[in-house]
Amino acid sequence: MPSTPDLKLVIDEKRGLIDVFTLWLPRVAVVIAFLFIGGTKFVGNPNGDWFKIFERIGWGQWFRVFTGVMQVTGALLLLTPWTLTIGAAMLAGTMVGAIVVNIVVMHAVGYAFAPLVLLGIIAAVWYAGRFAAAS
Repeated sequence: MPSTPDLKLVIDEKRGLIDVFTLWLPRVAVVIAFLFIGGTKFVGNPNGDWFKIFERIGWGQWFRVFTGVMQVTGALLLLTPWTLTIGAAMLAGTMVGAIVVNIVVMHAVGYAFAPLVLLGIIAAVWYAGRFAAAS
């Protein structure tokens, strides 16, 4: 009787420690970064950088707090597969806004590079998390 090769289903394969580490390390780094970035926006010091930047934007200090809430909430939403997409979208929206503000309001095209890099990292973390969960 001919022997049949073992059938190995993809869903039966377990992720190794390296796979989990490479998937979660960047995600946790983004979460920590945006908890910090967003959290600093809650400090209402009139001599602080965020206070001055949001004054220059011209929408009032409520927008500084709103941006901080979006960033902290978006960061926390990255932590579960069910809310990964909405969290990434919230963070991406704040980075697109930062790029536009740096170019249009601040007239500092070079400063748009940092949020552009962060936007790319957010997209990569979302992509990796979204499609790792699907496989």
